[in-house]
Amino acid sequence: MSLDERREQAVELLVAAANKARRSGNVPFPPAFVLAKEGGRPPLARLVQGGRGGEVRLKLYLCITMMATSRPYDLRATPTPGRWAKLLALPPDTGPRRVTSNLKWLHAQEFISLQARFGLPPMITLLSAEGDGGEYVRASERGRYVGVPIELWTEGWILDLSAIGLALLLVLMELQGGHKSSRYATTHRRAMYGLSPDTWTRGRKELERHGLLRVNRVPQGGDFDYQRLRNTYWVNVDRLKAPPAPA
Repeated sequence: MSLDERREQAVELLVAAANKARRSGNVPFPPAFVLAKEGGRPPLARLVQGGRGGEVRLKLYLCITMMATSRPYDLRATPTPGRWAKLLALPPDTGPRRVTSNLKWLHAQEFISLQARFGLPPMITLLSAEGDGGEYVRASERGRYVGVPIELWTEGWILDLSAIGLALLLVLMELQGGHKSSRYATTHRRAMYGLSPDTWTRGRKELERHGLLRVNRVPQGGDFDYQRLRNTYWVNVDRLKAPPAPA
């Protein structure tokens, strides 16, 4: 099966998963998923570390969060590693193994709980999005949240964006925070997101290439001050509601 065929199959499975979960509108994530606590590293930055492995674990986690919609936020009909691989358009020879190892990583890092079952895949229970092993609480029940359109999954964006692109997308959606104008990320704010300058730059270029991000250069300082230019960011959330352009 070619990559295009795997992707087409994966989109069909993602749409079916969203329909089964009765998802519409936005999937909520708490700001604490994106922003670091004092002296710590944010869960999102922890998920994307490790290069290629980070990509599978982040996409698995995002899919589990989308699929687990009601208390106790578990997946009793857990996909097999092979089906997870199909859902993420991974190669059939290596995909199931990568899924299994990254599910174990998510369990060890307390993003999920895996409960062994005889003759069945382990049952997955979603834990706190803060990655501390606590009980999962839907972000929309706690006040402010980052709302990710369901089309990230159903239009196949989660397949086409890299882990870096996905991470920066969530970061900039948190920064935008529902405002109707471009936002500026202070040095302190960027540090709280826990992404390296290289990750920020690569993710920015990827999102711009897909038409998901507009970056402007605006002057900082008054008329009589030395003015330096700074970047402001605007996420085009509506772009998610149509499929990515063919590569």
